Amino acid sequence: MISSIFEAAMLICFGLAWPFSIYKSWTSRTNKGKSLFFLGVLFLGYICGVLFKITGNTDRIIFLYFLNGSMILTDIIIYFRNKKLDQN
Repeated sequence: MISSIFEAAMLICFGLAWPFSIYKSWTSRTNKGKSLFFLGVLFLGYICGVLFKITGNTDRIIFLYFLNGSMILTDIIIYFRNKKLDQN
């Protein structure tokens, strides 16, 4: 139980940064300073976290993995939008 509290705290702390990153990506309209590789590695990490939860350690913390993963996926989608804008 106590480990779930620490896991939740870690995911909440990481998750607090993503709305700012998404906002910056959206408003800057450029990929300068962004790394698709970095975003992909983080997204893969959250997928692994979800798989860990699904394979026998399921608890309510899985919601935070989905939430953070969806924010990273949003940033990845904006990355490709900004890539098109950078090419113009």
